[in-house]
Amino acid sequence: MLKKLVVGIILGGICAASGFFIGRQIPQFGDLWWVGWVGAAAGLLLAFLTLGLAKAIKRIPLKIIVGSTLGLLLGLGIAHLASYPFVKFLNLPYLQFPLYIILSAIFGYIGLVLGGKKIGEVTAPAFLEERSKPWRTPLIMLDTSVIIDGRIADIAETGFLEGTFLVPKFILEELQHIADSAEDLRRLRGRRGLDILKRLQQYNRLNMEFVEEDVPRVGVDSKLVSLALKFRAKILTNDFNLHKVAEIQGVEVLNINQLANALRLSVLPGEVLQVQILKEGKSQGQGVGYLDDGTMVVIENARRHIGKEVEVSVTSVLQTAAGRMIFSEIKNGSVIRKV
Repeated sequence: MLKKLVVGIILGGICAASGFFIGRQIPQFGDLWWVGWVGAAAGLLLAFLTLGLAKAIKRIPLKIIVGSTLGLLLGLGIAHLASYPFVKFLNLPYLQFPLYIILSAIFGYIGLVLGGKKIGEVTAPAFLEERSKPWRTPLIMLDTSVIIDGRIADIAETGFLEGTFLVPKFILEELQHIADSAEDLRRLRGRRGLDILKRLQQYNRLNMEFVEEDVPRVGVDSKLVSLALKFRAKILTNDFNLHKVAEIQGVEVLNINQLANALRLSVLPGEVLQVQILKEGKSQGQGVGYLDDGTMVVIENARRHIGKEVEVSVTSVLQTAAGRMIFSEIKNGSVIRKV
């Protein structure tokens, strides 16, 4: 913010001073005291318009700017050619300037709009496309929940993720606020999140940048989605509600929980598993155990085998919003050992 203010003051001062001296150089009005100040005001206005235009252009993708510029130049060239016959062949030189202005406005606008829209249909030559690929690193914005979760560091170290991790300033401030909490568990979670960020910083295969820019929104999730839209970045999270809100607004989301569910063991009815029965199930006689990936296994008529490791045969698999449940039954005489 301070940098923008300094640039604005410098640019405004230069334009105002230039306008003042240009106004004083006009032969007819150079002796009038107010002409220089009118020029200074005009220069200052030009500086504000320039800053506003730069801010507006900053949000437009480079490809659209290039396409619109080429379309505008092509439109102005067509306007010049279209006005040429009126002077050369019809001998109407007095129509050249107003006609050129009208045609320039028409063809220039058409070229500007069509160039910006049609540039997306233009593909670069193959050798340029291959050369530019290494520079197209994806931007991935981290939210508070996925940093505190901690699994992102392990996933990053496997090499399955590439690109640049973006951590907004307000996310870092929220982590610090959690780490300073008076509640012990909350404080430990915040400190673990800060440790995970430090761990990601030390990982050489990924870049991590802290985004100082803020957005005028209420709520961390709303700010995160707005910033992701602005930077054209993906959001990495394990928050179900944030996932849905971001998808509605057109932001691509990488969900750690979905990845974990996708990596769970795939089983079919009839397969045999080894499961340690840990507790009683909801229905009478049922026992409950878990696979190494955390998948719940419900075993019929297994209550008497609680605390034992047994072989079970899968009868069905149920996929729920919370995850996957496997229903099974004990194979006869399949007790492996007592735990």
